[in-house]
This record gives sequence, structure tokens and C-alpha cells, in this order.
Amino acid sequence: MTEPISLNSSSARFELPFLYPAQAQKELFVNEAFSRIDALLHPVVEGSIASPPPSPADGESWIVASGAVAEWSGRDGSIAHSAAGSWLFFQPRDGMIAFDRSLDQFVHYRSGWIVAEKPQAPDGGTTVDLEARAAIAELLEQLSSIGLFSRV
Repeated sequence: MTEPISLNSSSARFELPFLYPAQAQKELFVNEAFSRIDALLHPVVEGSIASPPPSPADGESWIVASGAVAEWSGRDGSIAHSAAGSWLFFQPRDGMIAFDRSLDQFVHYRSGWIVAEKPQAPDGGTTVDLEARAAIAELLEQLSSIGLFSRV
């Protein structure tokens, strides 16, 4: 006979709380899991700041900047999500992508948050180069329109 698997109290990647048989107040654990899923499924952040905003809207998320203070102290690089008047913090994992509203582009996490820089459009050259520059400039514009590069 196989041994039943033994689970931790939460999931490995994003610490979603697990339920147990005969657990009291299961709705608290389920609601916390839903809040975490809401924050982490296609995450959108308002920007990157070091101190909590004074009046965050419920459901608002921020990347905690270096040198965090107050209740965000020691949470540098994590995602802070406002839920029911409290902050939930999430340690990002390599490969995570979030849309940053302040930059109007996606940011990528790989041992720290990375922001793609828009390359300079080419200039100079001959007539053939003019056509190539126009094509590359259009490509850059299209990549910016889908959020790969900032329009700012």
C-alpha cells in the first residue's frame, strides 16, 4: 500500500494556503488563496516605490523598491498587494512578468526586476539604409505598442 503524500501548509511557489479536513474557518484560507491568485495571475503593478502609498485601492499592487521603509522594510524587490486593508507580500520567481502601469510596459524578474530599454533607431547611411531605417523604426514602434519597450 502506498503512503499518502504529506503536504506543507502552503504551495511551494506562491504560498497559497492549503485546506485540511475538519479545519475551522476554511473560508479564511480560501479567501486568502483567492487574494493571492488575484494578485499573481497576470500581475499588474502601479510602479516601484520604497514606502507604502497613503491610501491604496483594494487590489492595487506595487513593486517594493530598494531601501523600503515602514511596513515594507526588508521586502525589497517583492510585490506588495493591497487586500482588505492589509498588505500581502509575494517573493517573485525567475521568469515572472508583470505589467508596470507607470512605465506602460512589461517588467521581467530574473534575480531582480528587469526593464527592457528601447534601442535607438538607426540613422545615417545611403538610400538603401533609409528604407531599412524606416522598417526598423516601424518594428520598434510595434514592439513598443505591445509593451515590450516603454513609450515614455
